[in-house]
Amino acid sequence: MPHTFSGRTAIAGIGATEFSKESGRSELRLAVEAVDAALRDAGIAPSEVQGMVTFSTDTNPDIDIARSLGIGELTFFSRIHYGGGAACATIQQAALAVSSGVADVVVCYRAFNERSGSRFGAGVQGRAPLPTAENAHMASYLPVGLLTPASWVAMAAQRYLHVHGATSEALGRVAVADRTHAATNPKAWFYEQPITLEEHQASRYIVEPLHLLDCCQETDGGQALVVTSLERARDLRTAPAVIRAAAQGSGRGQDMMTSYYRDDLLGLPEMAVVARQLWETSGLGPDDMQAAILYDHFTPYVLYQLEELGFCAKGEAKDFVRDGRIELGGALPINTHGGQLGEAYLHGMNGIAEGVRLVRGSSVNQVEGLEHVVVTAGTGVPTSGLVLGVDR
Repeated sequence: MPHTFSGRTAIAGIGATEFSKESGRSELRLAVEAVDAALRDAGIAPSEVQGMVTFSTDTNPDIDIARSLGIGELTFFSRIHYGGGAACATIQQAALAVSSGVADVVVCYRAFNERSGSRFGAGVQGRAPLPTAENAHMASYLPVGLLTPASWVAMAAQRYLHVHGATSEALGRVAVADRTHAATNPKAWFYEQPITLEEHQASRYIVEPLHLLDCCQETDGGQALVVTSLERARDLRTAPAVIRAAAQGSGRGQDMMTSYYRDDLLGLPEMAVVARQLWETSGLGPDDMQAAILYDHFTPYVLYQLEELGFCAKGEAKDFVRDGRIELGGALPINTHGGQLGEAYLHGMNGIAEGVRLVRGSSVNQVEGLEHVVVTAGTGVPTSGLVLGVDR
């Protein structure tokens, strides 16, 4: 059944800072700049904001942003766990608040100095030995050297390639597509820097089978989005991106990127939970999507997502990504902004913004005739997803 917010709410504004490797300012300032830009894009005054949503890992309290921008009373505020898996769930929370009447305007945001400050890719070996459930879980993996996100994904990816007869070149085609799109995006860190499959294959290994160019970059920056009712959004300065569906999902036997005790390592059951809801709620399916913004912290999980979302059968993603099919002009362009490999690593929030631009018709790599785009959040963790559509 459709969720109550489906087709009744919209993303009305998007805003971001520049994407850099050293912002030179605090994470709070980045957040404030991004929220201010999103409100200006929507043409909504800060005083009209009633709700704010972010990640549990964000260092920027909503009340500090509200005070900095002149936002008044808040009637709704929420934080979502599981790192990048929270991205699309922030929009779901905002849409739920708007459709239930709890808040008329909700801002979703994420900001960090992930390159010049705390670098997530460095791993968890420096954690204080506190007696928490998460630390107890990680104690199963740290002694054998599984310390970093790259090593966690590599474990599953090696099995996937072996069982399905795929090679690292299949992963490389994802990286090439992302960098091809980033090369024409002036906001992307890797603007005018496309790569070839040969360059991907020649890049050094980080953890086999992951080459350097299979791993997302580290970024300083901020991104914000404004959610309101579709009725209100229609009266604002830019075309609304209608929220056709939004969902969260956690699978059986779920861990944080180390779900090694499931029956196999060949899927992302949490994304299957999300996909099922997206298609049932929207009444749409994979064939109705003209583009996809797929969370690409590591290239193998893009292949997994193509399968879980139903764009191809299990084990067939290695063939689906051949012959430019996922590049602009192909059957399913992905990550037209360059993705987290090419544009910026903003925990997927910049991918939602690109989904909005595609719906508006303002992407630098616009997909002609686009009606709907699917957007996903972090993979290997409890996750979330969106279907955005043109207002008709």
